[in-house]
Amino acid sequence: MRDYLVKALAYDGQVRAYAARTTDTIAEAQRRHYTWPTASAALGRSMTASVMMGAMMKGEEKLTISINGGGPLGNILVDANAKGEVRGYVSNPQTHFELNGQGKLDVRRAVGTEGTLSVTKDIGMQQPYIGQVPLISGELGEDFTNYIVSSEQTPSSVGVGVIVNPDNTILASGGFIVQLLPGTDEAVIHQIEQRLSEIQTISKMVHNGMTPEEILHEVLGEDNVKMLDTMPIHFQCQCSRERISNAITSLGADEIADMIMTDGKAEAQCHFCNENYAFTKEDLQDLQANAI
Repeated sequence: MRDYLVKALAYDGQVRAYAARTTDTIAEAQRRHYTWPTASAALGRSMTASVMMGAMMKGEEKLTISINGGGPLGNILVDANAKGEVRGYVSNPQTHFELNGQGKLDVRRAVGTEGTLSVTKDIGMQQPYIGQVPLISGELGEDFTNYIVSSEQTPSSVGVGVIVNPDNTILASGGFIVQLLPGTDEAVIHQIEQRLSEIQTISKMVHNGMTPEEILHEVLGEDNVKMLDTMPIHFQCQCSRERISNAITSLGADEIADMIMTDGKAEAQCHFCNENYAFTKEDLQDLQANAI
């Protein structure tokens, strides 16, 4: 099954919902950064929530999410856009702990709770929109819920889950976001709250191989959901050799001359995808010729 996201309405248009399978996408992030299980769960949950939030945007709009709870994992940074493209990394990818008291990966311990979740949205205006909330759990699903409710004034529920294999690879990853639209009937709200309290965890849903459609049926009830659209999801980085070359050129001819004199070469690594870019002395001389 490929990674994809579904957009839906429920309860005769009173509820907006998203669900996604992100297994291959998170597996690509795990492979590139060689994250250990607890770090994989934290990064995977963050990327899954981010790509669903990106699906709420349109056109060339994009968002950046930064999470730092003061824990040993360090900072989590994720970029996503309206096209289903997402990338992300954590400061300390080789972070892992024993399972917590519930027998689950201890994401809270890795992330920490003394910090913030920040969202920067580029919606084509002169200045980006920036929203920030304090972390309330460190488990991340609740923290994304708190962000949407607090910063965007939309009653919501976010569920994200990642299952990691014994060899550190990703077995399954996915999530959902349910949002109440203005004027939702109290009876509908009560019914959704009741279902959310009774359904199996999102981790079990993705572990059982449920599709995004099946996840929304589980969360909202099959008869209550109307699927609107699907969108492919994949790990996509915006770095390129051309971009790195332009960045070096922008340093100026004198700085490039110093690089040639000191090291005779240059290397750059993208934090988001771990791709390495090497420049020989001859490459740098060509860039120097084009520099101011």
